[in-house]
Formats: sequence, structure tokens, C-alpha cells
Amino acid sequence: MPTIKFRGAATYVAGRSRFSDHDAGIRSVRSALLFAALALLPAAWTAPAHGSSHREAPLITSKPKLDGTDFYMFRSYEPGRDRFVTLIANYLPLQDPYGGPNYFELDSRGIYEIKIDNDGDGVEDITFQFRFTNARQNLTINVGGVNVAVPLIQTGQIGRGGNANDIANLNVQESYTLSMIRGDRREVIKNADTHATVFKKPVDNIGFKTLPQYAAYAAAHIYNIEIPGCPTRGRVFAGQRKDPFVVNLGETFDLINIAQPVGEAFANSGRDDVADKNITSLVLEVPIVCLKGFDNVIGGWTTASRAATPG
Repeated sequence: MPTIKFRGAATYVAGRSRFSDHDAGIRSVRSALLFAALALLPAAWTAPAHGSSHREAPLITSKPKLDGTDFYMFRSYEPGRDRFVTLIANYLPLQDPYGGPNYFELDSRGIYEIKIDNDGDGVEDITFQFRFTNARQNLTINVGGVNVAVPLIQTGQIGRGGNANDIANLNVQESYTLSMIRGDRREVIKNADTHATVFKKPVDNIGFKTLPQYAAYAAAHIYNIEIPGCPTRGRVFAGQRKDPFVVNLGETFDLINIAQPVGEAFANSGRDDVADKNITSLVLEVPIVCLKGFDNVIGGWTTASRAATPG
């Protein structure tokens, strides 16, 4: 991605950030995620239903599309972007690149949120809410003179030349809306260039034959946005990325069966069980001035919820 993207290993931290003209202090995201998980756990799968983060919360295993893995918050580091904060909420973990034929749509009944606390009371003051739509196109192919419905999400190439509108062969077209909530006031976030209120989500990276220019195609889904009450544009992207986390999951869950749990530094650094896994990322880049309150410290976390199934 040429614009909004992940940093290296040093950015796997977030939670509460302090902003000044000189630096951006960052604390661990784990405390923010743990707080969110503990707060949601007692209400899991009531109406409305909430899911705790990560698969170690047993009830979330039945709703993997709502499974939030990690949340990152850091001061943007691209040239000229140091007065912005990048917020990344990752969902639906352990996506295999070959995980077709349906791949990894988010829940069309789900409510995915990034929450910001800017007064230090542990309660969100600003919420950015994503809601997704997965539209089936019911594409067919002619077989012996009969049009037969295709049980795949594509019938031909997509995104040629990096064109986000080259989706005639895409059988499931994903999109989302984005809104901002302050108190009891909800406002729609619009595309700053077209004023549209619906944003396209790129299809997952199926492979080189289907998506010959996937990087350019995905980058075409980074949108400039108008944030209500904010004098400067932000940016948004929602789509599949490589999971940036590093962890040897197999040994960890096998009674901490790690070769060198204590001792030589970096003895286990070569093992990363998610090195070939993808994730679905919800990414926002927001001007600092539009997030902070009375001081220069903000907190952040992510949640997902869905109304309980009727009956």
C-alpha cells in the first residue's frame, strides 16, 4: 500500500497516546484490549450481542467474523502526516490466502467500532462506526445454452490496471458506511472527493490470475473523508492485509512448549505462525486536533457487536 500501511514491529503498541509538536508517546495496546474484552464478556451474545477479543474467549469461536484480534494507534509517520493519528482495528484472524471459495467477508449484521476516550475517564467520547453490506450479483455462465449460477465470488479477472471499478466479474460486491458518534449525535462520514456515503471494500487477494494488479487495486480503495466538525480531511481503508502480529501460536497453546521461554535473547524469533496469514483491517487516519480533548492524551480501543439471532 503506498499510503496507509503498517509500521514494523515497533508499532505493535497503542492504547493511550500523548501528542506534542516533538513526539508521540505510546503505551501498550494490550491494556486497552484487555479492558474492552473484560467489559464485554458478561454481555456476550445477549441482545445486542457482544464478542470478546481473540479466540481464547470461547463464545467468539461461533462468530469469527466479529473476532477482533489487535488494535493499533500511533502518530502517522509518512512525510507531512505527523499531525495525524492512524487507527487500525483488525478482525477475522488466521485467514489463509487459499481460503476460498467464499473468502472472508465481514458480517453484514455486525457493528464494528473504533472508540476514542479523550478525557481519561475510560468512556468513549468519539466512536467511528463501520457497517458492511455484501451484495450478491447472481452472476451466471453459459453452459450448453443454459445460464448456470456460479457458486464462486468471481467469474473472471478483477481490478485490472488497479481499477477499483473493474468489478463486472465480481459476484459478491462488498461495501460499507462510516459514521461518527459523539454523545447522542450520529453523523455520516462522506467521501471528500465525491460526497458519496458508501465506500467500496476490495475483494480479498484471491490470486494473481484473478487480480493481476492487486496492490494497485487495493490502494484505489483508500478514500479521503470529510469528518464532521473537523477542518482537515482524514482517510479510510477497509480490506484484507497481511497480519502484522508476530507470535508462535502453536507452542504457546501447547502448554507454553517454547524452546527457550527464558534465556538467550531472541532464541525464538525465527518462528511466526501468522507469517502467512491475513487479517481484515479497518484503518482510519484522523487529524490529531479532531480527536484530542482538554489535554494531549487520548485512549482507544475497538469493539464489534451484533443483535442476537431471533428465536
